[in-house]
Amino acid sequence: MALRKYKPVTAGTRWRIGNAYAEVTTSQPEKSLLEPLSGTGGRNAQGRRAMRYIGGGNKKMYRIIDFKRDKKNIPATVKTIEYDPNRSAFIALLSYADGEKRYIIAPQGLQVGATVVSGDAVAPEVGNALVLKNMPLGTVVHNIELQPGRGGAIARSAGTYAQLSNKEEKYAVLKMPSGELRKVLITCMATVGTVSNSDHALQSMGKAGRNRWKGIRPRNRGVAMNPVDHPMGGGEGRSSGGHPRSRTGKYAKGLKTRKQKGSDKLIIQRSNGKKL
Repeated sequence: MALRKYKPVTAGTRWRIGNAYAEVTTSQPEKSLLEPLSGTGGRNAQGRRAMRYIGGGNKKMYRIIDFKRDKKNIPATVKTIEYDPNRSAFIALLSYADGEKRYIIAPQGLQVGATVVSGDAVAPEVGNALVLKNMPLGTVVHNIELQPGRGGAIARSAGTYAQLSNKEEKYAVLKMPSGELRKVLITCMATVGTVSNSDHALQSMGKAGRNRWKGIRPRNRGVAMNPVDHPMGGGEGRSSGGHPRSRTGKYAKGLKTRKQKGSDKLIIQRSNGKKL
């Protein structure tokens, strides 16, 4: 993927580093795979503001993505690589041999005209989806299922991947994007390759208005508020505001906030290197 650095002809382009979209081949999405998507403005079902700093932004349509890859043993040809406003990764339009069209998350290196296929024991090539037990050790995968048949849930954003490091009787051991070692059922499916648009994190908006186009409103710092508005507000002059915490008083640094989950027993090693 290539980045584009703009000449400083305006104040907004001075610091802007954008995507060159070298991999994208068309700007027209497949109409049959679009759904309307309405913004909430941060409001809940009662119309009250539940999330701050959300609102506005350009209108966009949702692209229906095939996370399950359940159309097995039918080859598909890659027709286009497209931009998706709803995610950081690019998407690929597949045209199956029986005429059906589906979107998938585009892996890095997938070219227009390539053939991909999903199945329990297909070749472990880029873009192909198969169960973990039939993959060789060391395979780089994305769009990984946590429960068989439920669809990919792990490693779906730009540039992410997991690596198959071991296979046991019932579980496969994956090294996650965070460095965590986790067991996943060996019958779960995953797609071979790294997710496209790996330089996504290196982009720079350049001006506040580009975030407004994305529906992100200005965020106010807690230390700049009054004591009635935030636990870190108030004080004389530029005071620090005390221990960093959220608007509701929960500590932002040092406090463990992750709840106990049933899948915790499948985690072998945390991303910080601690073994469970």
